[in-house]
Amino acid sequence: MKILISNDDGYLAPGIIALADVLAPIAEIVVVAPDSNRSGSSNSLTLDRPLSVQRAENGFYFVNGTPSDCVHIALTGLLNFRPDLIVSGINQGQNMGDDTLYSGTVAAATEGFLFGIPAIAFSQLHKGWDELETAAMVAREIVERRFANLPQPYLLNVNIPNLPYDQLKPIMATRLGKRHESEAVIKDKDPHGRDIYWIGPPGAARDAGEGTDFHATANGHVSITPLQIDLTHAAQLAALRKDLS
Repeated sequence: MKILISNDDGYLAPGIIALADVLAPIAEIVVVAPDSNRSGSSNSLTLDRPLSVQRAENGFYFVNGTPSDCVHIALTGLLNFRPDLIVSGINQGQNMGDDTLYSGTVAAATEGFLFGIPAIAFSQLHKGWDELETAAMVAREIVERRFANLPQPYLLNVNIPNLPYDQLKPIMATRLGKRHESEAVIKDKDPHGRDIYWIGPPGAARDAGEGTDFHATANGHVSITPLQIDLTHAAQLAALRKDLS
């Protein structure tokens, strides 16, 4: 099996190093990741400047762009083979509910999915890299499952509690929960006295009931959510056609 690995925390992040280490014994891996932290970059591609690719001493490739840039360049200009799987992560912090719209971790997986390649995004529930070895073990187990019953390609979003391996509960298939509105921006002053703004924290969970990724991880389960890209609001098509008639 050939696996392309990326992330949004950057090629030096402990999460991507742990992921590469745990997958190398079972697959031919190539790592192409951003040169620095690109969290929250979503599915953006860099179109206003050229991008460069360099190779680190450990063999990882790093790009001065977004996670989507990394996967796009790898698939269309860097690799001389087509990967069997795209794996993104392991992210430092959860990507659940509405987070998936902003997540660079999910975006890297999504870019591979758009090219028709199965893809999985991995995130730990909390920041700090606690129990990263556990998260890596879980990631390997999930990759090895192959998911033969899923339509090909598939796009999976995995969130792993920061718990010792023997304290994790069984993996659960979940749906995305929902958050409340984001908290207000944090206003400050720069050294010249000009107003500056920091994006505030995400909203608290609003829909975190049974069956959601929020509920599963809060109760010690690894959450796997299958994602789709079609944004069409199918239920509104009939009403829209009526308004247009």
